[in-house]
This record gives sequence, C-alpha cells and structure tokens, in this order.
Amino acid sequence: MTQRVRVQNFNVSRDGIGAGENQTLERPFGEVEPGDLFGWAGATASWVNRTDPGGTRGVEDYITRDFARNIGAEIMGRNKFGPIRGPWPDLEWEGWWGEEPPFHTPVFVLTHHPRPDLTLGETTFHFLEATPHETLERAMEAAGGKDVRIGGGVTTLREFLDADLIDEMHVAVYPTELGTGLRLWDRPEVLTDRFHLEKVTPPSGITHCFFWRR
Repeated sequence: MTQRVRVQNFNVSRDGIGAGENQTLERPFGEVEPGDLFGWAGATASWVNRTDPGGTRGVEDYITRDFARNIGAEIMGRNKFGPIRGPWPDLEWEGWWGEEPPFHTPVFVLTHHPRPDLTLGETTFHFLEATPHETLERAMEAAGGKDVRIGGGVTTLREFLDADLIDEMHVAVYPTELGTGLRLWDRPEVLTDRFHLEKVTPPSGITHCFFWRR
C-alpha cells in the first residue's frame, strides 16, 4: 500500500483562522478559545480526552475515531509543541500533553533551534531544522509503511501545501468568523486546482471539508 500524507481534524473558522495571535502557556491557541474551533470533536463519544460516558455519534464521531488509523508518524511545527520562541532556555518544557502524549508514534517537530530527542510514553519527539521535503523523507522512513500526518499548526500546514506534499486532508470549518489570527485560506475552494473537495455539514453546524488529490 502506498504511503500517504494526510491532514486530519484540522480546524478553522469561517474566515479561515486556525489559531489566534499571542500564544502563551495559559492560551495555547492564542487569542482564540479552543471551543470555538474544537467543540465539535470534544462532543463526540470517541474524543480522546473523554472520561465520562456519552457523547455524540454519527459522522463526526467517525471522523474522531479515524484520527489514528494507519498513522505511523506526525510532523508538527514548534509552536504546536509549545509556546517558547527562540533558543531553548532549558529542556524543562516537554509539550502540552503530559507523560503520555496522544500520538503514540514518532513526531517530527520543525524548529530553527533543535534539541535532543524526547521520549514520553509511546511517543518520541525529534526536533529538526529541515525543509518540508527533508522532514517528510525522515517521517516516511520512521512511519514503517504507514501514513504520515501533518498535524499543524497553520504555518506548518501552509508550508506543506505550498510544497505540494499533501495527498488528502480533512478541515472542519466553524460557522463563525474570528477576524484576526493565523489564516489557512480565504475559502476552501482556493485549493480545488489541485484537490477534489466535498463538504458535509451534520447537525452540529460544522462544515467538514474533505480534500483528495485530482
């Protein structure tokens, strides 16, 4: 089976904002409330952080359950890993996710300031300064024949889109505008020169955009 490069459960507002500005330790998504973008996933029965019974079923629960299917490695930008800019002052910061991050695969963190590998539970973070093509080559090898997920944030996803390295993508569009922040696109149709696009809008009101290569 051919390895694929996938984007899953990436979230933006109706005006294409995927994260707010001024990220801090207390506000991982900057001046955007996480519920404004991720609320649909947190409401599903299969949400990874759900500790109580219940939650919605249907297509959005299927999307949530599909998150880890056949994923062998992830690529993310440094600011998805943490809020620290510039050289690392020390190695105390180990990500937002605690002792058992949800990835359970090798994760390649793009940064201009590499640091030693970090293993937490079943996840090993590799920090490297490399082009999208170079990073993807390493991630493909580490994935052991499985797919590679581009996990974000917005800047990293744009870099891989601009390099034409993505095979399929799911983006959930929240039906409100945020106005300012890091913008993925002006509208999803700008990508239809390279991708087929199908939209599904379940009762939550979120429009799920599915892209696959032409």
